[in-house]
Amino acid sequence: MASATDVSRQIPAWEVGCNSSNGSLPVVGNEHNDASENLSQSTTGKPPRNLSCIRHCSSTAILHNPELDVGIVGLKSPSTENSGYLPIFRSGSCSDKGPKQYMEDEYIRVDNLHQYLSTAVFDGHGGTDAASFTRKNILKFIVEDSQFPSGTKKAIKSAFVKADHALADSKSVDSSSGTTALTALILGRTMLIANAGDSRAVLGKRGRAVELSKDHKPNCTSERLRIERLGGVIYDGYLDGQLSVARALGDWHIKGAEGSKSPLSAEPEFEEINLTEEDEFLIIGCDGLWDVMSSQFAVTIVRKELMIHNDPEQCSKALVKEAIRRNSCDNLTVVVVCFSPDPPPKIEMPRSHKRRSISAEGLDLLKGVLDNAI
Repeated sequence: MASATDVSRQIPAWEVGCNSSNGSLPVVGNEHNDASENLSQSTTGKPPRNLSCIRHCSSTAILHNPELDVGIVGLKSPSTENSGYLPIFRSGSCSDKGPKQYMEDEYIRVDNLHQYLSTAVFDGHGGTDAASFTRKNILKFIVEDSQFPSGTKKAIKSAFVKADHALADSKSVDSSSGTTALTALILGRTMLIANAGDSRAVLGKRGRAVELSKDHKPNCTSERLRIERLGGVIYDGYLDGQLSVARALGDWHIKGAEGSKSPLSAEPEFEEINLTEEDEFLIIGCDGLWDVMSSQFAVTIVRKELMIHNDPEQCSKALVKEAIRRNSCDNLTVVVVCFSPDPPPKIEMPRSHKRRSISAEGLDLLKGVLDNAI
């Protein structure tokens, strides 16, 4: 967990999140170092206990660093060519360790104001190693994949698996360290959500909450069937009695030998949509948020806050504050992404034009009641 950091300056593209060791902003560059070498340079073992409890960042800048030739800024989705609508991204984020002794969540947020946005949250467990490494490398793994950007889904799936295997190959990471991962990649109007774990992405659509990811809990029917088919068991809601999620990167003490089919999967599930003028903002958060509030309640809070101050950073703070007030028992990380420079419009409830009528039988009954009352 970094010291409290408020980022209001223009940040180069690929400066992401907050460094968990010294408070500076890490750069996910275009180096081609071996993944396990990168991981070995990070701090291993359990996180320190004397960490500051809160961090937040905001961004409305066009983010671009010409020194990082990752070939992504300026990409447009095919749907953009056939529509005059193009979202403009503004984002804010907030993290708090909550009642826990240390922080294991990580997040990244990279936005090009007019055409591109990528944001992600990582909910670590068993130490910070897996979450920290995944935050530093996942975007590089995606854009360096040979199938990107023509086959974005395949590239993202490959990046998740590559990060998972890199964690297994490292000799300097605790095998019990793991992390969930949820990414949101927007090219033009097309938004692609990839999720492995129990973090959640929720779209605010004119005040209505639309869930864009599924919580991968072991007791979820589809996950339970997959786990049991692969020989896994669920004890009291925990996979093999150890883990409260059904999908995660790392956790090689549960997965066993690399290459074998494990009940604990690192493969993400996808949801793809084309954004429209009705889509106002996106909330992505770790399960510490969703454990204590519904998706609809979170959307209602964010929309109300935006109508007051139009600041996505303050919205993310409001969600974290409300989750703490509701006694969340976990780390809290929230990112709010707006798709317009303007606050949401007031929703006018349509007036009812239905004519009310009463039957002749009803009139007779009413007449009788009134006569008796005289």
